[in-house]
Amino acid sequence: MLIDDIQISLSAGNGGKGAVAFNKNLMSLGPAGGSGGKGGSVYFEGVSDLSKLNQFRYKKEVKAEDGMDGRSQFRDGKDGKDLIIQVPFGTVIHDLDKNTMEEITSIGQKILMAKGGRGGKGNFHFRSPSNTSPKEFEEGKPGDFRNLRLELKMVADVGFIGLPNAGKSSLLNELTNAKAKVANYAFTTLEPNLGAYYDLILADIPGLIEGASLGKGLGIKFLRHIERTKELFHLISAESDNPIADYKSIRAELKKHSEELEKKPESVFLSKSDEISEEELNKKIKAFKDKGIKIEPISILYDNGLEPIKKALARIADNKKLKA
Repeated sequence: MLIDDIQISLSAGNGGKGAVAFNKNLMSLGPAGGSGGKGGSVYFEGVSDLSKLNQFRYKKEVKAEDGMDGRSQFRDGKDGKDLIIQVPFGTVIHDLDKNTMEEITSIGQKILMAKGGRGGKGNFHFRSPSNTSPKEFEEGKPGDFRNLRLELKMVADVGFIGLPNAGKSSLLNELTNAKAKVANYAFTTLEPNLGAYYDLILADIPGLIEGASLGKGLGIKFLRHIERTKELFHLISAESDNPIADYKSIRAELKKHSEELEKKPESVFLSKSDEISEEELNKKIKAFKDKGIKIEPISILYDNGLEPIKKALARIADNKKLKA
Protein backbone atom coordinates (compact mmCIF):
# COMPACT_ATOMS: atom_id res chain seq x y z
CA MET A 1 0.00 0.00 0.00
CA LEU A 2 1.39 3.37 -1.04
CA ILE A 3 0.91 6.08 1.58
CA ASP A 4 0.70 9.46 -0.14
CA ASP A 5 -1.17 11.60 2.41
CA ILE A 6 -0.46 11.40 6.12
CA GLN A 7 -0.22 13.55 9.27
CA ILE A 8 2.78 13.35 11.60
CA SER A 9 4.41 15.36 14.37
CA LEU A 10 8.10 16.30 14.54
CA SER A 11 10.06 17.22 17.65
CA ALA A 12 13.59 18.53 17.47
CA GLY A 13 15.89 17.65 20.36
CA ASN A 14 15.89 19.74 23.50
CA GLY A 15 19.09 21.47 24.58
CA GLY A 16 20.92 20.06 27.58
CA LYS A 17 21.06 22.09 30.81
CA GLY A 18 24.19 23.80 32.03
CA ALA A 19 26.09 22.40 34.99
CA VAL A 20 26.90 23.96 38.36
CA ALA A 21 30.33 22.74 39.37
CA PHE A 22 33.55 24.07 40.85
CA ASN A 23 37.14 23.35 39.99
CA LYS A 24 38.53 20.43 41.95
CA ASN A 25 42.17 21.16 41.16
CA LEU A 26 44.20 22.63 44.01
CA MET A 27 45.03 26.31 43.52
CA SER A 28 42.54 26.54 40.65
CA LEU A 29 39.34 27.33 42.42
CA GLY A 30 36.33 28.82 40.68
CA PRO A 31 33.26 27.84 38.62
CA ALA A 32 33.83 24.98 36.19
CA GLY A 33 30.34 23.95 35.03
CA GLY A 34 30.10 23.21 31.32
CA SER A 35 27.22 24.15 29.02
CA GLY A 36 24.58 21.78 27.72
CA GLY A 37 24.73 20.38 24.21
CA LYS A 38 22.49 21.56 21.38
CA GLY A 39 19.46 19.43 20.57
CA GLY A 40 19.40 17.61 17.24
CA SER A 41 17.48 19.18 14.35
CA VAL A 42 15.11 17.38 11.96
CA TYR A 43 15.64 17.62 8.20
CA PHE A 44 13.68 16.27 5.24
CA GLU A 45 15.66 15.06 2.22
CA GLY A 46 14.17 14.28 -1.20
CA VAL A 47 14.70 10.80 -2.68
CA SER A 48 13.27 8.95 -5.68
CA ASP A 49 11.60 6.15 -3.66
CA LEU A 50 7.84 6.76 -3.78
CA SER A 51 7.24 4.44 -0.83
CA LYS A 52 9.23 6.45 1.72
CA LEU A 53 6.11 7.89 3.37
CA ASN A 54 5.23 4.32 4.36
CA GLN A 55 7.69 4.71 7.26
CA PHE A 56 5.02 6.81 9.00
CA ARG A 57 2.27 4.21 8.71
CA TYR A 58 2.69 3.12 12.33
CA LYS A 59 5.04 5.78 13.63
CA LYS A 60 3.33 9.17 13.58
CA GLU A 61 5.61 10.89 16.10
CA VAL A 62 9.28 11.54 15.30
CA LYS A 63 11.88 13.05 17.65
CA ALA A 64 15.53 13.97 17.26
CA GLU A 65 18.09 13.33 19.97
CA ASP A 66 18.33 15.67 22.97
CA GLY A 67 21.56 17.44 23.80
CA MET A 68 23.41 16.12 26.85
CA ASP A 69 23.69 18.13 30.06
CA GLY A 70 26.88 20.02 30.83
CA ARG A 71 29.37 18.43 33.22
CA SER A 72 32.07 19.45 35.65
CA GLN A 73 35.60 20.56 34.79
CA PHE A 74 34.46 22.73 31.87
CA ARG A 75 33.07 19.76 29.92
CA ASP A 76 30.22 20.78 27.66
CA GLY A 77 27.45 18.31 26.95
CA LYS A 78 27.47 16.46 23.64
CA ASP A 79 25.20 17.81 20.90
CA GLY A 80 22.22 15.65 19.94
CA LYS A 81 22.41 13.99 16.53
CA ASP A 82 20.49 15.59 13.70
CA LEU A 83 17.74 13.43 12.22
CA ILE A 84 17.52 13.27 8.42
CA ILE A 85 14.23 11.83 7.18
CA GLN A 86 14.00 10.74 3.55
CA VAL A 87 10.76 11.58 1.76
CA PRO A 88 9.80 11.20 -1.91
CA PHE A 89 10.57 14.19 -4.11
CA GLY A 90 7.21 15.70 -4.94
CA THR A 91 6.18 15.79 -1.25
CA VAL A 92 4.20 18.88 -0.20
CA ILE A 93 4.70 19.68 3.49
CA HIS A 94 1.77 21.46 5.16
CA ASP A 95 2.39 23.01 8.60
CA LEU A 96 -0.98 22.54 10.29
CA ASP A 97 -0.30 25.09 13.05
CA LYS A 98 1.21 27.91 11.00
CA ASN A 99 -0.86 27.22 7.87
CA THR A 100 2.27 27.35 5.69
CA MET A 101 3.52 25.08 2.95
CA GLU A 102 6.91 23.88 1.70
CA GLU A 103 7.84 21.47 -1.10
CA ILE A 104 10.51 18.89 -1.86
CA THR A 105 10.85 19.21 -5.64
CA SER A 106 14.15 17.46 -6.40
CA ILE A 107 16.26 14.50 -5.36
CA GLY A 108 18.85 15.50 -2.76
CA GLN A 109 17.01 18.67 -1.73
CA LYS A 110 17.19 19.12 2.04
CA ILE A 111 14.90 21.29 4.19
CA LEU A 112 15.27 22.10 7.89
CA MET A 113 11.90 21.18 9.40
CA ALA A 114 12.49 21.52 13.16
CA LYS A 115 15.47 23.26 14.76
CA GLY A 116 17.12 21.80 17.82
CA GLY A 117 17.06 23.72 21.09
CA ARG A 118 20.15 25.64 22.29
CA GLY A 119 22.06 24.20 25.23
CA GLY A 120 21.96 26.11 28.51
CA LYS A 121 25.04 27.83 29.89
CA GLY A 122 26.94 26.34 32.81
CA ASN A 123 27.95 28.40 35.86
CA PHE A 124 31.41 29.04 34.38
CA HIS A 125 29.76 31.58 32.03
CA PHE A 126 28.26 33.54 34.94
CA ARG A 127 31.56 34.33 36.69
CA SER A 128 32.44 37.99 37.30
CA PRO A 129 34.66 40.04 39.62
CA SER A 130 31.72 40.51 41.95
CA ASN A 131 30.46 36.92 41.66
CA THR A 132 33.40 34.58 41.84
CA SER A 133 31.39 31.52 42.90
CA PRO A 134 28.21 31.69 40.79
CA LYS A 135 25.61 29.01 41.13
CA GLU A 136 23.52 30.28 38.24
CA PHE A 137 22.98 28.08 35.21
CA GLU A 138 20.56 27.86 32.30
CA GLU A 139 18.10 25.16 31.38
CA GLY A 140 18.35 23.99 27.81
CA LYS A 141 15.90 25.48 25.30
CA PRO A 142 13.18 23.18 23.92
CA GLY A 143 13.46 22.10 20.31
CA ASP A 144 10.91 23.09 17.69
CA PHE A 145 7.67 21.09 17.46
CA ARG A 146 5.66 20.87 14.25
CA ASN A 147 2.40 19.22 13.28
CA LEU A 148 2.66 18.35 9.60
CA ARG A 149 0.60 16.90 6.80
CA LEU A 150 2.68 15.25 4.10
CA GLU A 151 1.06 15.04 0.67
CA LEU A 152 2.81 13.29 -2.20
CA LYS A 153 2.35 14.71 -5.68
CA MET A 154 4.59 12.89 -8.10
CA VAL A 155 6.97 14.85 -10.29
CA ALA A 156 7.44 13.21 -13.69
CA ASP A 157 8.22 14.35 -17.21
CA VAL A 158 5.45 12.20 -18.72
CA GLY A 159 2.37 10.69 -17.12
CA PHE A 160 0.49 7.79 -18.76
CA ILE A 161 -3.27 8.23 -18.34
CA GLY A 162 -6.31 6.38 -19.59
CA LEU A 163 -9.01 3.96 -18.53
CA PRO A 164 -8.12 0.76 -16.69
CA ASN A 165 -6.60 -1.85 -19.05
CA ALA A 166 -5.45 0.73 -21.58
CA GLY A 167 -1.95 -0.81 -21.52
CA LYS A 168 -0.16 1.82 -19.43
CA SER A 169 1.74 -0.59 -17.16
CA SER A 170 2.81 -2.77 -20.09
CA LEU A 171 4.10 0.29 -21.92
CA LEU A 172 6.06 1.48 -18.88
CA ASN A 173 7.62 -1.97 -18.47
CA GLU A 174 8.57 -2.07 -22.15
CA LEU A 175 10.21 1.37 -22.16
CA THR A 176 11.94 1.20 -18.77
CA ASN A 177 13.20 -1.20 -16.16
CA ALA A 178 10.04 -0.76 -14.14
CA LYS A 179 8.34 -3.95 -13.01
CA ALA A 180 4.75 -2.81 -12.75
CA LYS A 181 2.25 -5.64 -12.28
CA VAL A 182 0.24 -6.40 -15.41
CA ALA A 183 -3.01 -8.36 -15.69
CA ASN A 184 -6.22 -8.20 -17.66
CA TYR A 185 -8.62 -6.91 -15.03
CA ALA A 186 -9.77 -3.52 -13.86
CA PHE A 187 -7.45 -1.50 -11.62
CA THR A 188 -4.37 -3.64 -12.17
CA THR A 189 -2.36 -0.60 -11.09
CA LEU A 190 -3.39 0.41 -7.58
CA GLU A 191 -0.31 2.57 -7.01
CA PRO A 192 1.66 4.87 -9.33
CA ASN A 193 4.79 3.36 -10.85
CA LEU A 194 7.86 5.27 -12.02
CA GLY A 195 10.45 4.35 -14.61
CA ALA A 196 13.40 6.09 -16.24
CA TYR A 197 13.69 6.36 -20.02
CA TYR A 198 17.17 7.83 -20.52
CA ASP A 199 16.90 11.22 -18.73
CA LEU A 200 13.10 11.24 -18.59
CA ILE A 201 10.94 10.12 -15.66
CA LEU A 202 7.81 8.28 -16.81
CA ALA A 203 4.85 7.68 -14.51
CA ASP A 204 2.15 5.06 -14.92
CA ILE A 205 -0.95 6.62 -13.33
CA PRO A 206 -3.64 4.16 -12.16
CA GLY A 207 -6.64 3.94 -14.46
CA LEU A 208 -9.23 6.67 -14.14
CA ILE A 209 -12.96 6.10 -14.48
CA GLU A 210 -15.97 8.33 -14.94
CA GLY A 211 -16.64 10.12 -11.65
CA ALA A 212 -12.98 10.04 -10.55
CA SER A 213 -12.98 13.80 -9.91
CA LEU A 214 -15.79 13.22 -7.39
CA GLY A 215 -13.85 10.52 -5.60
CA LYS A 216 -15.31 7.48 -7.37
CA GLY A 217 -12.99 4.50 -7.77
CA LEU A 218 -9.40 5.55 -7.07
CA GLY A 219 -10.61 9.08 -7.67
CA ILE A 220 -8.94 12.30 -6.61
CA LYS A 221 -6.10 10.39 -4.97
CA PHE A 222 -4.52 9.78 -8.38
CA LEU A 223 -5.79 12.83 -10.23
CA ARG A 224 -3.56 14.69 -7.75
CA HIS A 225 -0.51 12.80 -8.99
CA ILE A 226 -1.14 13.94 -12.56
CA GLU A 227 -1.00 17.61 -11.55
CA ARG A 228 2.81 17.74 -11.58
CA THR A 229 3.52 15.69 -14.69
CA LYS A 230 4.78 17.98 -17.43
CA GLU A 231 3.09 16.17 -20.34
CA LEU A 232 0.39 13.52 -20.63
CA PHE A 233 0.39 10.44 -22.85
CA HIS A 234 -3.27 9.47 -23.17
CA LEU A 235 -3.68 5.78 -24.02
CA ILE A 236 -6.92 4.53 -25.59
CA SER A 237 -7.34 0.79 -26.04
CA ALA A 238 -7.94 -0.31 -29.64
CA GLU A 239 -10.11 -3.11 -28.23
CA SER A 240 -12.67 -0.58 -26.98
CA ASP A 241 -16.10 -0.58 -28.61
CA ASN A 242 -16.25 3.21 -28.36
CA PRO A 243 -12.73 4.74 -28.13
CA ILE A 244 -14.04 8.28 -28.71
CA ALA A 245 -16.27 7.99 -25.64
CA ASP A 246 -13.32 6.62 -23.64
CA TYR A 247 -11.23 9.62 -24.63
CA LYS A 248 -13.95 12.12 -23.78
CA SER A 249 -14.66 10.56 -20.38
CA ILE A 250 -11.04 10.94 -19.26
CA ARG A 251 -10.81 14.49 -20.62
CA ALA A 252 -13.99 15.37 -18.72
CA GLU A 253 -12.51 14.11 -15.44
CA LEU A 254 -9.33 16.13 -15.97
CA LYS A 255 -11.36 19.29 -16.58
CA LYS A 256 -13.56 18.71 -13.53
CA HIS A 257 -10.49 18.29 -11.33
CA SER A 258 -8.79 21.50 -12.53
CA GLU A 259 -8.60 23.66 -15.64
CA GLU A 260 -4.81 23.69 -15.32
CA LEU A 261 -4.76 19.90 -15.56
CA GLU A 262 -6.95 19.98 -18.65
CA LYS A 263 -4.52 22.37 -20.38
CA LYS A 264 -1.44 20.17 -19.97
CA PRO A 265 0.25 19.11 -23.24
CA GLU A 266 -1.17 15.77 -24.39
CA SER A 267 -0.29 13.14 -26.96
CA VAL A 268 -2.91 10.49 -27.78
CA PHE A 269 -2.08 6.88 -28.66
CA LEU A 270 -4.24 3.94 -29.70
CA SER A 271 -2.72 1.10 -27.69
CA LYS A 272 -3.03 -2.66 -28.32
CA SER A 273 -3.38 -1.94 -32.04
CA ASP A 274 -2.21 -5.48 -32.77
CA GLU A 275 -5.44 -6.85 -31.29
CA ILE A 276 -7.72 -5.65 -34.10
CA SER A 277 -7.77 -5.88 -37.89
CA GLU A 278 -6.11 -3.23 -40.05
CA GLU A 279 -9.52 -2.24 -41.41
CA GLU A 280 -10.95 -1.68 -37.93
CA LEU A 281 -7.80 0.13 -36.85
CA ASN A 282 -8.00 2.60 -39.75
CA LYS A 283 -11.70 3.15 -39.01
CA LYS A 284 -10.97 4.09 -35.39
CA ILE A 285 -8.07 6.37 -36.34
CA LYS A 286 -10.36 8.15 -38.84
CA ALA A 287 -13.02 8.62 -36.16
CA PHE A 288 -10.50 10.57 -34.06
CA LYS A 289 -9.27 12.51 -37.10
CA ASP A 290 -12.85 13.56 -37.89
CA LYS A 291 -13.04 15.00 -34.35
CA GLY A 292 -9.82 16.94 -34.87
CA ILE A 293 -7.82 14.66 -32.55
CA LYS A 294 -4.45 13.36 -33.69
CA ILE A 295 -3.97 9.75 -32.57
CA GLU A 296 -1.23 7.28 -33.43
CA PRO A 297 -1.43 3.48 -33.11
CA ILE A 298 1.13 1.69 -30.94
CA SER A 299 1.89 -1.91 -30.01
CA ILE A 300 4.46 -3.46 -27.69
CA LEU A 301 4.45 -6.62 -29.84
CA TYR A 302 5.58 -5.20 -33.19
CA ASP A 303 9.24 -4.38 -33.87
CA ASN A 304 8.46 -0.73 -34.68
CA GLY A 305 5.23 -0.61 -32.71
CA LEU A 306 6.53 1.97 -30.24
CA GLU A 307 8.16 4.38 -32.71
CA PRO A 308 5.44 7.08 -32.27
CA ILE A 309 5.99 6.97 -28.48
CA LYS A 310 9.78 7.08 -28.82
CA LYS A 311 9.63 10.06 -31.19
CA ALA A 312 7.41 11.94 -28.74
CA LEU A 313 9.80 11.13 -25.89
CA ALA A 314 12.77 12.32 -27.96
CA ARG A 315 10.98 15.63 -28.54
CA ILE A 316 10.32 16.05 -24.82
CA ALA A 317 13.94 15.17 -24.00
CA ASP A 318 15.23 17.76 -26.48
CA ASN A 319 12.97 20.45 -24.98
CA LYS A 320 14.14 19.50 -21.50
CA LYS A 321 17.80 19.96 -22.51
CA LEU A 322 17.07 23.38 -24.02
CA LYS A 323 15.46 24.53 -20.77
CA ALA A 324 18.25 23.15 -18.59
